[in-house]
Amino acid sequence: MTSSTRDRIVAESLRLFADRGYAATSVAEIEAAAGLSPGAGGLYRHFRSKEEVLAAAIREHIERTRQQVSDVLDQAFQYEGRPLEIRLRMTCQAGLAKMREEQDLIRVLFRDLDQFPNLVAEMREGIVNPLYDGIATWLSQQPEFADSDEDWAAIASILGGAVVNYWLANESMYEPPTRIDEKRFVAGWARLGLGLVNLDRTPASS
Repeated sequence: MTSSTRDRIVAESLRLFADRGYAATSVAEIEAAAGLSPGAGGLYRHFRSKEEVLAAAIREHIERTRQQVSDVLDQAFQYEGRPLEIRLRMTCQAGLAKMREEQDLIRVLFRDLDQFPNLVAEMREGIVNPLYDGIATWLSQQPEFADSDEDWAAIASILGGAVVNYWLANESMYEPPTRIDEKRFVAGWARLGLGLVNLDRTPASS
């Protein structure tokens, strides 16, 4: 399918912002990357400013994330016949794949988005929190956890945070923590999840 000019502007701007930084990327460079005549004002036929292009990119990722979370939860029942450990591994792998999918947006977030706190808030509420909520919902719906009275939101923040930390360490330091490869990380993550089955809760001390 041929992408529209608007879609090309959004995609290429995000790639350039990730590679060079928001401030260092000119409108003319975005136009050239999107197949427009650089400096001719083609971007302004679709967006009022460079910031509006960035906002559009974030909102497109928000909508895609919303749909992905909805699809995963709707289709989860198809895998209930598989062992829980396999389902947990699939969930961890999906989380790592999502991090890779969002790598340009993540780079822009850490490099430039402190200039745009409103866009950070949109990312938090539209991408980050829905992903953690999705993990919590998925965990709570697994048959093996049906009788568990757990704080799934807190557990999701731990398991989801582990995925985020593993990917960010690999991305920023060019190798995973203590050189644990992805296969071992996924297996360890699944083992942690398995530990929630029939877990005896220790009463909290006052």
